[in-house]
Amino acid sequence: MLEVMVNGCSGKMGQIVCDLVEQSDNFVLKCGFDKNVTGEFAFPVFNKIEDIIEKPDVIIDFSVPVATFKILEYAVANHVPIVIATTGFSNEEEKIIEEFSKQIPIFKSANMSYDIMIMKKLVQWLAPLLKDTDIEVTETHHNRKIDSPSGTAQMLADSINTALGNNLYCEYNRHDKREKRNKNEIGMNSIRGGNIVGEHVVQFFGEFETFELKHTSYSRNVFAEGALKAAKFLINKPVGFYHMEDMFSI
Repeated sequence: MLEVMVNGCSGKMGQIVCDLVEQSDNFVLKCGFDKNVTGEFAFPVFNKIEDIIEKPDVIIDFSVPVATFKILEYAVANHVPIVIATTGFSNEEEKIIEEFSKQIPIFKSANMSYDIMIMKKLVQWLAPLLKDTDIEVTETHHNRKIDSPSGTAQMLADSINTALGNNLYCEYNRHDKREKRNKNEIGMNSIRGGNIVGEHVVQFFGEFETFELKHTSYSRNVFAEGALKAAKFLINKPVGFYHMEDMFSI
């Protein structure tokens, strides 16, 4: 049985991960960590790094960037592998996380869904075939999501750009512009409302037709289950930086 620490255990995703761990025959909930501990827990929960006395086999992180870096310091100091499912990191923060992966195994993905990985592969394949179209990425999430665009939307846009030789750029703000659409831009659009778990649409607009790919998540459980699979995958891996593509072959 793998002993798990959940970082962000008081959050919505953290609570779901904790529930799945407690229901699992393969994992046991060693402890939780959260700056804002609310409610009662049937396992030890800490809000200060120096108070953590339980050393887990693996950490699953569903939190916010500042909390991720706090737990990363603990993970490196104690040589504990970590699965990072948090989003909203800056480019500089992404580089810092990669540096940490030279000391411990780190699994990181903007989206823990297997189907999203398939979507990423598909847009990479489609982009060169539809290189003369106008490309737009639209994501829709619940009204509590902090970062915009979503990490998944950015991942899809980056995959398209890579497939097209890194000659495009992401356009996040058309409000301040008074000009026609640039042929080299990938439009990034965010919608926030209600309790939408997550929806991502990539559209390739041609002159006379449009090609569209869409993925909709109906339950947050899919991300929690993906994180547990990642934890199981990571536990015996050497030091390094791992992604969803490393866990599945497509």
